[in-house]
Amino acid sequence: MRVSVSWLREYVDLPADLSTDDLAQALVGLGIEVDSVTDLRENVTGSLVVGEVLEIEELTGFKKPIRFVRVDVGAANGTGEPQEIVCGARNFAPGDRVVVILPGGVLPGGFAIGARKTYGRNSNGMICSVRELGLGDDHEGILVLPEESPAKPGDDARPVVGLDEVVLELEITPDRGYGLSLRGLARELSHAFGVPFRDPGLAPAPGGTPEPAYPVEVRDTVGCDRFAARMVRGVDPTAPTPGWMQRRLTTAGIRSISLPVDITNYVMLELGQPMHAFDAGRIAGPLVVRRAAAGEKLTTLDGVERVLAAEDMVICDAGLPNPVAGEGAGVPISLAAVMGGETSEVVAGTTDVLFEAAHWDPVMVGRTARRHKLFSEAAKRWERGVDPALPLVALERAVRLLTEYGGGTAGDEILDLDHVSPRTPITLPADLPTRRIGVDYPPARVVALLEQMGCAVAQGADRLAEDPGAVGVAASAGVSLSVTPPSWRPDLVDPADLVEEVVRLDGYDKVPSVLPVAPAGRGLTWQQRRRRTIAQALADRGYVEVLAHPFVSPELPDLLGLPADDPRRPAVRLANPLSDEEPMLRTTLLGPLLGVLKRNLGRGHRDLALYEIGSVFHPRPGAGSPPAMGVDRRPTDAEFAAADAVVPEQPRHVAAVLVGEIELAGWWGAGRAAGWADAIEAGRTVLAAAGIPVDRVEVRAAEYAPWHPGRCAELLVDGVVVGHAGELHPTVVAALELPRRASAMELNLDLLPAAPMLAAPAVSGFPPALIDVALVVDDSVPAALVQRALVEGAGELLEDVRLFDVYTSEQLGAGRTSLAYKLTFRASDRTLTVEEAVAARDAAVAVAAERFGATLRGA
Repeated sequence: MRVSVSWLREYVDLPADLSTDDLAQALVGLGIEVDSVTDLRENVTGSLVVGEVLEIEELTGFKKPIRFVRVDVGAANGTGEPQEIVCGARNFAPGDRVVVILPGGVLPGGFAIGARKTYGRNSNGMICSVRELGLGDDHEGILVLPEESPAKPGDDARPVVGLDEVVLELEITPDRGYGLSLRGLARELSHAFGVPFRDPGLAPAPGGTPEPAYPVEVRDTVGCDRFAARMVRGVDPTAPTPGWMQRRLTTAGIRSISLPVDITNYVMLELGQPMHAFDAGRIAGPLVVRRAAAGEKLTTLDGVERVLAAEDMVICDAGLPNPVAGEGAGVPISLAAVMGGETSEVVAGTTDVLFEAAHWDPVMVGRTARRHKLFSEAAKRWERGVDPALPLVALERAVRLLTEYGGGTAGDEILDLDHVSPRTPITLPADLPTRRIGVDYPPARVVALLEQMGCAVAQGADRLAEDPGAVGVAASAGVSLSVTPPSWRPDLVDPADLVEEVVRLDGYDKVPSVLPVAPAGRGLTWQQRRRRTIAQALADRGYVEVLAHPFVSPELPDLLGLPADDPRRPAVRLANPLSDEEPMLRTTLLGPLLGVLKRNLGRGHRDLALYEIGSVFHPRPGAGSPPAMGVDRRPTDAEFAAADAVVPEQPRHVAAVLVGEIELAGWWGAGRAAGWADAIEAGRTVLAAAGIPVDRVEVRAAEYAPWHPGRCAELLVDGVVVGHAGELHPTVVAALELPRRASAMELNLDLLPAAPMLAAPAVSGFPPALIDVALVVDDSVPAALVQRALVEGAGELLEDVRLFDVYTSEQLGAGRTSLAYKLTFRASDRTLTVEEAVAARDAAVAVAAERFGATLRGA
């Protein structure tokens, strides 16, 4: 939110000598984040003056209209002579007063102004637009001062156009909706500096009358618990918005539209009450406030036709038939609390204005705004909470402004349908702030701070006698306070909320910063150490770690080709997703990881090897809802267990994806494309980094989506499948628009056993015996099983075995494959003889022959 300090001073007596740094520090101390403090006086340097247009000469012969203007700038140019300026704008005439920057001045963005010859004439300065002055985005013409402005030619234009302001840009947290108004900010600053505060929300306003200002029926008092309206007839449709109001709206980042609409925006900024102005002449019948019927349509003020959901609240014109919602329901003319509709908006000829000020359910507004991706200034305030006591005050303020500047007559009738429930008192032990924070807050200080922020506080045993079962009262807590929060603080619902307010208003700086001492002897768990080791091992092999969002679309299982009964299909749906397009939690790392891969490919990267270590989420069928747990005490073990039973299972996975070249081409030679074997090797790398011995690992062919059925392997540890790797299925690659031969790997780290304690290997000083063997087997036999047979048959003399070649040809026969292994034999106490090495090799080959019918190639 952007707000000028001068506007704040109308409601709070800030010290005259208050520096911007002290003001910003005070807001930060109150828990309000200050994004920036801008002194607009420094935005424009040099002579910025008021000028009066004397003569305009139209220049011809150019591609666009150009005017040569003589402007009276008084004595500001040092000569008193008219200033000659070339200008392309056409929205001004002789006699108009404009804003002129003379040569030597600098506009926002470092745009220096000088005297130069252009279009055949000498131009000495510039006539400025709103955007050129940094006051807004309007660049359709230059800024023409209103007729009522007292400024004379040659006067400094900064105070005239609002460039003498100090502007604060604040970030208001979601629980502090009152901070999105001058009223709320001024109240907070009065607490910080101990100065008087004039509450515009307490201005006198007439109450509702028996005869309503306009017939309205509210059918859902949960979604709308208060609806007020007033009528102003005979408004001058040509009446402009006063300059002072335009400047304040522009400073706040709101574009001036028309007088009635500008007034509603001004009151929203001032009080925090969003309003809407209807053209009463464009409404056919009574208004009906109700939930939308699913499928109804409404074209909002931004020109977008929106399909409504059953949760949306709408204001309807009951004078128009609606076959979708039924008789008497009316046609939607406004998306309540979010944005009005085109059919009832104030237009250039509007003379009768119906002002509406209501109070809407924050949850409903938040969901509607997200559903329609329509985050208006009104919706931003409603979802954070608005004071339900404001509608009549806001209406009175809006009506007075409109009749003052736009003429017209305010109707005596006032509609006020009030169904607001009174606030429930909160019972607060007076010593709770001290016990929770560790700072001494005497009961009198607690009461003073709560009353300062607007709470009504009752104290003593009388209250306890009236309500002995009040929640939150401890039997031996001493003095107990019954606190009723003010209407503008809907976020205060619990004793802990009041404790936070006591600490905030007393000053966060008074709370000592004491770091707890870490207990000795605790470090990373073995699971954490293993994950770090795996991450390092993959990085060492050239993989780049990414952190993808865990949110996926409901269509992802279909894109990955998962079967109907695949356990990865059921997913947890988020109650309040960041995006309606991705409302589910992932059940596999591959979906989001392939999305990251696709995004990087779209940025021009061709050779990619990415990995991620993270959680996946599997719902617990029939788990129900978690128990409600307060913050006034530690939950019991049974409550923790009940909550844990609802939480989805969240095993840790590791996944990797590869496309392009795994070994880059260069002057040293040709590269090598990544393939299914590299994905399997990535899985082996993970298992090795996890400390799983090779003899406990098995790799065998498998069929598992989303991998290619002929190029997929499952990885097993102790006979248990822990993951899959290989080339992605062609249909998956096509659906996700990935390169051909894209490969991937995913393992469940939680299924891996702890690494065994291994004895240090004995190092032999004797030379090895190196023997190669090539075995011919059926191509259905996994190479890993053949290798395991060789290890078992060779015995203790075998030090290492490695597959180095796979060969097929017609000479071998159909369905036959040659697997070539390097065998390394070594003894720890002697040099092996040729006979010993050959005997060990023959024993290894014999086991492979017995199990798989393997024969020595060439034998």
